Order: sequence, then structure tokens, then C-alpha cells
Amino acid sequence: MIVETDKKSFDYKKLSAFRERAFGRLMGRLKRHIDSIIEPRLHAMGFTDFKLSYMGFLANLTPDGITNNELARRACVTKQAMSKVVNLLEREGYIRTEKNLSDSRSSVIYLSERGMELLKAVYECMQDVHQQFVGVVGKEKWEQMLDTMVVLVQHIDQNGDQQQP
Repeated sequence: MIVETDKKSFDYKKLSAFRERAFGRLMGRLKRHIDSIIEPRLHAMGFTDFKLSYMGFLANLTPDGITNNELARRACVTKQAMSKVVNLLEREGYIRTEKNLSDSRSSVIYLSERGMELLKAVYECMQDVHQQFVGVVGKEKWEQMLDTMVVLVQHIDQNGDQQQP
């Protein structure tokens, strides 16, 4: 049996109900809220040239250093985009680079002292945000949400970003 639907009608009530639980909207809203708290605090702590959009790059650095290509892969961006951000972060003193001893065509990227101080400040700020959210939903629900998100991200990492559901 074929059921035809009126292509001109639009159910705003249905859209509104969906919107309340739309994952992308919820994640985006939470991200904007967190950014609105963290970035001004970091600026007040002296990191006035830092933008939270750089965090995805810094968070993928390793203590032993990492190449631009590996960093781009981990951050899920192109090598060219990563090179631009690496140059900017190096100019601003958050990272340092050294020639790669095993491949003279590349450099190894390390977190600088200023970068380490920044990550400590971000950690402190995020602890405050976490406590704010725990105060709203309780520790058990907060931990359960984080555990679920970890499983989802591990699934993405193991199966690739482009896999269809």
C-alpha cells in the first residue's frame, strides 16, 4: 500500500519535539556554553591570544612529540590546515618544533612550557564546569554520560569517521 503525504504541509509541533532532543543541537549548545565560560577565564589568566578552537590540536600532542602528519590525522584535519595551526601556535609560544632525526623532511612538535601552563589552566577551568554540571544532574548521571560518550568516540576511532550507521 502506498501512502501519499502532503508535501506542502509541515508539522512544526513535530519539529519542535524533535529539536528538544536533537543530538547535534544539544552538543553544539553545550559546547558554546562551555566556550563562553572557559575562553574569558583563560584570557583573564594571561592567555589572551588563545582561542578554544586550537584545543583540538593541542589535545592531540604527545609527551614524546608528534609529526605534523600524525597530528593532522589525530585531529581529523588536512595536513595543510595542521601546518597553518602549527605555525600559529609556535609563533604564539604554545608549542615548539625540532627537526625530526629519523626524517629530515619533517619536524617533531612538542608542547612548550607556555603550552603546558595553558593545559593546566584549561584543566582547572573544565573541572569547574564539570562541577557546575554535576550540581545540575548529579555525579552518577554525569559519569554515565561521559562513559557513553567515551564509548561512542572509541567506536568512531576504531571504525572511522565516515562509516554509515
